Amino acid sequence: MDSSNDEVSVLKKAVDTALIPVRTAVSKPAQRVYLGSFLFTAASFLLLGVSSVAYSLFYYNYVPQNSVERTVYLQFGNGHPQGITTLSSALTSSQSYDVTVFLHLPRTPTNVAAGNFMLDLSLFSPTVSSSTADMLPPSLTIATNSTSVLARSRRPAILTYTSPIVNAASTISGLPWYIMGWKKESEVLEVKMFEGVEFARGWRNVPNTARVIIEADEKMQFYEVGIKIDARFGGLRWMLYNHRIISYLSFTTTFWAMSITSTLIAWLILSSYFSSSSTPKHEPNAATPVPTKSEPSDSEIFDPFSTEDLSDASRSFPTLGRQMPLHYSARINRAKKEEDDEKRIKLEEEEEIQRTTGLQPLTAEADDEDDEGEMEGPGWRDSGLGTSLEEGERRGVQRRRKGLEGWRI
Repeated sequence: MDSSNDEVSVLKKAVDTALIPVRTAVSKPAQRVYLGSFLFTAASFLLLGVSSVAYSLFYYNYVPQNSVERTVYLQFGNGHPQGITTLSSALTSSQSYDVTVFLHLPRTPTNVAAGNFMLDLSLFSPTVSSSTADMLPPSLTIATNSTSVLARSRRPAILTYTSPIVNAASTISGLPWYIMGWKKESEVLEVKMFEGVEFARGWRNVPNTARVIIEADEKMQFYEVGIKIDARFGGLRWMLYNHRIISYLSFTTTFWAMSITSTLIAWLILSSYFSSSSTPKHEPNAATPVPTKSEPSDSEIFDPFSTEDLSDASRSFPTLGRQMPLHYSARINRAKKEEDDEKRIKLEEEEEIQRTTGLQPLTAEADDEDDEGEMEGPGWRDSGLGTSLEEGERRGVQRRRKGLEGWRI
């Protein structure tokens, strides 16, 4: 039986030991840790997405477009060829730009004979509408809106010169490509009109319209005319544009860390506030008595006639002259004295009762037994007379004795 109990106890201990990790894993503190870890992980991923979106918005608003191209549709028949294009919101303030006008011209005899010709580029503020500029002649437009021109530049241009022999040799060598359409007798001119132009802050100082005028003595032919604006980045914008991956990782991590820190601080503040507000305040009521400080009364502070604070040892104190020394009796001696007095009073009462009644006291039971033994000896015989009288007197003595004891108590 004992061996079976031992086996059961050993098995129970083994099971309990094996279940310790499981109980620890499903305990209340572990569940709180799981919940906190899940909330922290979910909040981290959410804040990571928010940080990524925030960096994207920051990049879109801070870094402008690197290159902007607009096609200019020239108008012929009224003076020099000219065209107006809209830049919309492609440009931004406090940023340097390089503005280039490109011309795609065929190498016709009139274009080659034109030689040098002038390009006139003007940038207008948002107050000038393109429809108004289209309807007015160039001279009138410039005269009436000279105050709205933010930047203007005039640059010369010319087709590349080739001698007749070189031109013929180049044409003959590239004849297959010309026939297959892979090569054309045309040339693209790129003329820089502005280098590092920068606009002041404010939406009125950023141009949204550009006008191109081509001034030539000969009538020229064009395949295409356009404007190309390249941003010249510097500082933080240069780093964000040229190192996009590193910038994305660093700025997103910074935004995420700041978001996590702010969230933790807010969580700590809110948790401390709600925990302090939810803690019940202990107020005294009828069920829980309030401990009060008891002040000793005047009689308890000092009583010169009290013997409670006196010593338990008897002492003698000397006096002056031939007087008797003062003797102090301890409380133990006084108790003994009182006990002796009580015994003496009790003996006197018993003697008085014996004298008045002629009966032996109860304390003399041994003498009574001896006397009874003598009377019960040979030759003694109880007559039975006076038995009732003696018993009645004994009852009266007992009643008086109890009354005296009660009176002493």
